[in-house]
Amino acid sequence: MDITDKRAVVVGGASGMGRASAELLAERGAKVAIVDRPGGAGEAIASAIGGVFIDGDITDHSAIEVQLAKAVEQLGGLNIAVNTAGGGIVGKTLGKKGPHTLEDFSSVIDLNLISTFNLNRLQAAHMAESEPDEDGERGVIINTSSIAAFEGQIGQVAYSAAKAGIAGMALTMARDLGPYGIRALAIAPSLFETGAVAGLPEDAVGPLVAGNAFPKRMGRPSEYAKLAAAIVENPMLNGQCLRLDAGMRFAPR
Repeated sequence: MDITDKRAVVVGGASGMGRASAELLAERGAKVAIVDRPGGAGEAIASAIGGVFIDGDITDHSAIEVQLAKAVEQLGGLNIAVNTAGGGIVGKTLGKKGPHTLEDFSSVIDLNLISTFNLNRLQAAHMAESEPDEDGERGVIINTSSIAAFEGQIGQVAYSAAKAGIAGMALTMARDLGPYGIRALAIAPSLFETGAVAGLPEDAVGPLVAGNAFPKRMGRPSEYAKLAAAIVENPMLNGQCLRLDAGMRFAPR
């Protein structure tokens, strides 16, 4: 899919990998809407790239449906969705304080997996209304998994389960949406310079990325964005979760 003149929604676009994706898509000629929580840099970023900002909380499933529809209305349609919002906690299945609380586990699953699927089903419905291109393609959905889906570390049981669910949805969703000309994929990053880890001193970063094959550093949000753009532009990429990890394989801890 040619990015130029396409309509893109980036959920979680106010920071990190989402911000980098929104900026790159706009640079490549897309009209971009950023959906994120209020109070961050989302509005300023959207203004800087000539896009629109819609405040929304992905865990408010009924409200996000209205907010997404508002974003699509302002864009005039939807062809590209990049979903980066999410997060996790640390908690063992059984720890010194007892079993992992079911409430915490459910919360992480809701934030990452259920909220992502809710976005996907709604995004697909909007994309299905778009005019197909010469290949018959109407849209592409890109979700964010994690290498924790495959080698979750001690204390990541909830996060790993959620991110494994996102990775596992890719092929089935691609098969579901193929008749509509919509592709579905996920990206599984390793450690990236986002959130709390972005400000770590160099001596703290070294041990964290020692297991990388190359390069031995954290990933940059711009590198996630470049992969997202490559996915959009290459219609033969579909139904899979792509690792973006410098050859890293998480050790148990």
